[in-house]
Amino acid sequence: MNFLVDHNLRGHSVILAGCLAASGWLDLISIRFVLFEEVGLADTSDDHVVWHYAQAHQMILITANRSMKGENSLEQVMREANTPTSLPVVTIARIDRLHCRARLSGALR
Repeated sequence: MNFLVDHNLRGHSVILAGCLAASGWLDLISIRFVLFEEVGLADTSDDHVVWHYAQAHQMILITANRSMKGENSLEQVMREANTPTSLPVVTIARIDRLHCRARLSGALR
């Protein structure tokens, strides 16, 4: 399973990957976090481009920015282009609370 990591979560993806590894999820399923630069997307790419790229390449987009501001906002793109076969978008609402605790990761097993 490939996750396209929005530019605003670049450093946090390391924490998330560590939490998944510590809790044993990576023993069960192959998960890869892909950064914008690895696939040729600019940090300034608008949400329309990013969402369509993720869908076209069978990637789940992970972001902390899902606003409704503007016609190319992620929420607007999803409302207009989402289909029953579209992959989900994972939105982390409180990025400041993304950390790994041993007791929490153990509960995920």
